[in-house]
Amino acid sequence: MNEKRQIDWFITLVPFVCVVIIAIFFLINPSFSQSVLVTLRYVVGDRLGVLFLALGVGCFLTTLYIAFSKTGNIRLGDETKPQYNNFTWGTMIFTSTMAADILFYSLIEWALYGGEKLVQKQGLQDWGLTYSLFHWGPIAWSFYLVLAVAFGYMLYVKGVTKQRFSEACRGLLGDRVDGPVGTLINFIAIFALICGTATTFSLTTPLIGEIITSLSGVHSSVIISVLVLLGIAVLYTANVLFGLKGVARAAKYCTYLFIALLFYFMIGGGQIRFIFENGFSSLGSLTQNFIELATRTDPMRLNHFPQKWTIYYWAYWMVWAVATPFFIAKISKGRTLKNLILGGYGWGLAGTFSSFIIMGSYGMYLQLTHRLDLIGFIANGGAYPEAILKIFHTLPLNQFGMVLLAITMVAFYIAVFDSITMVVSSYSYRRIGVDEEPERKIRIIWAIIFIVLPVALIFNNEGLANLQTISIVAALPMGVIIVMVIWSFFRDVKGAV
Repeated sequence: MNEKRQIDWFITLVPFVCVVIIAIFFLINPSFSQSVLVTLRYVVGDRLGVLFLALGVGCFLTTLYIAFSKTGNIRLGDETKPQYNNFTWGTMIFTSTMAADILFYSLIEWALYGGEKLVQKQGLQDWGLTYSLFHWGPIAWSFYLVLAVAFGYMLYVKGVTKQRFSEACRGLLGDRVDGPVGTLINFIAIFALICGTATTFSLTTPLIGEIITSLSGVHSSVIISVLVLLGIAVLYTANVLFGLKGVARAAKYCTYLFIALLFYFMIGGGQIRFIFENGFSSLGSLTQNFIELATRTDPMRLNHFPQKWTIYYWAYWMVWAVATPFFIAKISKGRTLKNLILGGYGWGLAGTFSSFIIMGSYGMYLQLTHRLDLIGFIANGGAYPEAILKIFHTLPLNQFGMVLLAITMVAFYIAVFDSITMVVSSYSYRRIGVDEEPERKIRIIWAIIFIVLPVALIFNNEGLANLQTISIVAALPMGVIIVMVIWSFFRDVKGAV
């Protein structure tokens, strides 16, 4: 193998070893690991949570500044025509950056908020969907897009051959990124991504397992969830071997399935008027209260809502921002930075908002009309997958609907993990061209790495709070790295505009 394609085994294997150690720790010492996570959640999420909120606002404002300043006119590469047409590019951005958890949360998040004192006081109808749109809205996408801009500039304007987070910090740190400092940055980034993917897998895979047990009559168990997890891993590993063509194909089919699922809810649920009016009202509420929501800290801890939800979500998006911005950047060749930002917001928000407005509104309608009390079911210890299936039991052809949901979730998994495996596999090379694809054996190694920690977390099974904590803790050092990348980007473009 030539030097240009030399594999960095340290950055490839060390994160894997660390993940195995943590997974064993979760399996052997579930009680102690629970207490450690509770302590970490308090220190990072509660004591330092305002830093996450400030970074979210900062990233969002930075993307707007870049888009509408001279910097936004910078084109990624010499091509005047984008590499992908708008539809293909947009669907790849949405399906290859949104994992199956968007379907999970679209169906049940309003009910989780309904159990919070703040939402009970404000009113579920007025705020249940608004908070979902906020947490999956512009600030969330800004974490992706501000880094996609920096990585796109690095790849297509500077023409670097090191596709790593450390390289994006060179404008600020200089040659120090070639030493221990750069290694530490890359290690933190990869470890944070593994934590983020583990949270997604561990939270949503049991829903697919619950669908299988519901349709087959087989007794529900953790083993089924693990088998589902391994099956998904086999599928996305097989598809990732086809490279970017496989990613584009997965994104296309995932989009079709997603649209079919939305139509199933609109037509089968028969509440089109309520869905659109609730969505329209919630969009208005989000617009009117955006600044307040973005800066709310609850300093007296009267309800802990920002600490429990907003800070978790910003952390969650930050750890996922390790790989997805690289992917957005790689498929944006030929576009201006302004087009990348505004187009990214447009396609991303169209997908996430449609999902929450249609599926979330239908569930809320059932609650508000007393056809289902999902808030009470969850408050009394009901499992989230069971709550979601209760929604499907109110729809016609509910078995078909559950199968469609399961297939769509698997499609999202394939599309997302294909894209991030392609990106993170490039981390394993000391140098690799922007148009080159990692070797198959490296892609397979990373596909396996992504599956180890989720299996341990499913067996640990201590609930949503533990999964949230893992993302929050991993996101703290990532926040520092994100600031360095943005700072480095502005130093690089200072003389280019």
